[in-house]
Amino acid sequence: MDYKEQLRAFSQPNLRSCQLKQLSILKVIDGICQKHNIKYWLDGGTLLGAMRHGGFIPWDDDIDIAMDVKDLKRFTEIAPKEMPEGLFVQTPQTDPNVKEQMVKIRDLNSLYIEKGDNFVSDYVKGIFVDVFPFESHPDIPKSLLKPLTKGITKSISILHHPHTYSLRSFVEFFWFGGKFLLFMSVYRFLKAVCKSTHYANIPTMNGYGITHKQDTVLPLSTVKFEDSDFPAPHNPDLYLRNIYGNYMEIPPIEKRHFHSVVIVPELTK
Repeated sequence: MDYKEQLRAFSQPNLRSCQLKQLSILKVIDGICQKHNIKYWLDGGTLLGAMRHGGFIPWDDDIDIAMDVKDLKRFTEIAPKEMPEGLFVQTPQTDPNVKEQMVKIRDLNSLYIEKGDNFVSDYVKGIFVDVFPFESHPDIPKSLLKPLTKGITKSISILHHPHTYSLRSFVEFFWFGGKFLLFMSVYRFLKAVCKSTHYANIPTMNGYGITHKQDTVLPLSTVKFEDSDFPAPHNPDLYLRNIYGNYMEIPPIEKRHFHSVVIVPELTK
């Protein structure tokens, strides 16, 4: 057993089966994107794994890809019609019980419970690939950009959640609705008057505030991931250093994080 297999077995006994299922989902996504000229690229730990390991980080249990918001809109319109049986494009619109404002491509014949999941809420919980929306933005100070995007994403999340007819829900709706309109107005004004030179990951920018120069991302390149080539940022080394610093250094065991709590790669055979 090589070191990768040892690390996988230590992390999660079903990890390799999960990774292979995620890889098969990624190949389906890649086929749809190539057919319809939709740009995407490997992101986060998936890109890191490609650069450092030639595939999955041995203890990683998810795949991250990224798309420009305009491409993601096209993808969510096209993909549900072209996904093979057994795969599901999960969004707040297609699965109203899901709480995240994100797109995931889920396998319907598996179970993947991750940290923070609601065990009792009725939404699809199969093995998945994450699709992160990226938004171009002007080169404005992070001290201004970060609260703007945090306000927008938090407001959207609050407004999406089901509301009761309580006084608190009534106040929340108007408070966060007003904040959303204000933040979006300021953000759109800045985009209109300033040249967009950077890309930001929308859902995580409220937590990390990481942005990339556009010429770090585009035009796209390719990297080897497992047994195939997939799109990557134009300068994957700079992209990863901007996120992780010295990403080629193997972290100690206590810093090797995984997202899953339960993985069942196949529910029925």
